[in-house]
Amino acid sequence: MTSLRISQGFVITTAVAAAALMLTACGPSQPQTQGTTTPGTNSASPSTAPATPDASASPSATNTQAGPALCKAATLSAATDASGGGAAGSVYMKLNLTNTGTEPCLLKGYPGVSLTANADGAPIGAAATRDESTPVADVLLAPGQTGTAVLRYTQAANYSDCTLTDAAGYRIYPPEDTASLFLPQPTSACTNANIALLSVGAFQPA
Repeated sequence: MTSLRISQGFVITTAVAAAALMLTACGPSQPQTQGTTTPGTNSASPSTAPATPDASASPSATNTQAGPALCKAATLSAATDASGGGAAGSVYMKLNLTNTGTEPCLLKGYPGVSLTANADGAPIGAAATRDESTPVADVLLAPGQTGTAVLRYTQAANYSDCTLTDAAGYRIYPPEDTASLFLPQPTSACTNANIALLSVGAFQPA
């Protein structure tokens, strides 16, 4: 009887020890499982962070307003004033461009001017050269206001080698515009491309 109790006690003790070992072996697996989920949680956090405001939404960008547009031929009318007089076979006149639109526009720089055979014709001879004696200015034209540039026409008869032809008037390109205005004013022109009958200055306030 004594030996049996000892044997059973040994068996029971062995079973308890085995169970304790199993529990001890399972214990470390739980911290490892938590450890693998923690980086996943942290890696998702940047995607949920508030986005940085876009630079285009900043007050300095949204409050910036463009200035008035350049004056274009479609909203201008042209005229000349020959009160400038003449000297040595030349006639000085004011080339006036008036804003016929409904919005202010900016007239800045030199017009392109040439003599032409008719309203739809090609230029005759050389285009106007630039007279840079007057500095370029920003000429803001409200609707109905006028900017002016000095236009000089030299008599074609002054040139002995001039091949004379009739011109119906002037073709005028506002600064930085590819469209033009036609100003009827019959005069004489030279077909020679090397003879410059015209010169023009920069626009100024009228």
